[in-house]
Amino acid sequence: MTNHADRLVTKLSAAILLIAAQAGAAFAACNLAVQSEGRVESIIDPRTFRLDDGREVRLAGIETDIGQKLAARSRKLVTLIERRDVTLRSADDKPDRYGREVAIVFSVGSETSVQTELLSRGEALVSGTVSDKECSTEWMAAESTAREARRGLWGDPSATKNAEMPGDILARMGQFPVVEGTVLSARQAGATFYLNFGRRWTRDFAVTI
Repeated sequence: MTNHADRLVTKLSAAILLIAAQAGAAFAACNLAVQSEGRVESIIDPRTFRLDDGREVRLAGIETDIGQKLAARSRKLVTLIERRDVTLRSADDKPDRYGREVAIVFSVGSETSVQTELLSRGEALVSGTVSDKECSTEWMAAESTAREARRGLWGDPSATKNAEMPGDILARMGQFPVVEGTVLSARQAGATFYLNFGRRWTRDFAVTI
């Protein structure tokens, strides 16, 4: 079991290095099938807007910093797309459970998605739900660029939580924190793999895969 754990940790480390290498490359082509177009009528929240035909659209693949006030966070989206024509791209046009279209959004005439714009400005984080390889590569690169330049939310030293301080992480319960630390041990139990960032696995920060 220990050898298996060591191999998996090594693979995870290699994957992280690969992401870092990709971050230095040019953005990939995150262009899924065009589902529809429309004109943005209003911004509902930092990830959601309404088209002039009444449809609500949710930005796919990103999380926004909910530590800021709603108006401040929404203002970023206002400056990018309010009252503009947009193209919606996605693998399919199936709405989410709230009836919203979840899509990659482009202002008409722009080759850069709204997601990439927000990430490169440090106004959003890449979600853990991105399944498309090209989009994941592009968005991780955009986020890395903002992080290295300390733009937007990355300008705040507390944006990245320390795995050795679980109290700070618990304060963001229900949100989307970024946690950084060193894996001290790893083990597998059934189909679940555990990465422990502290020696007291029942109380310290840990990740399950």
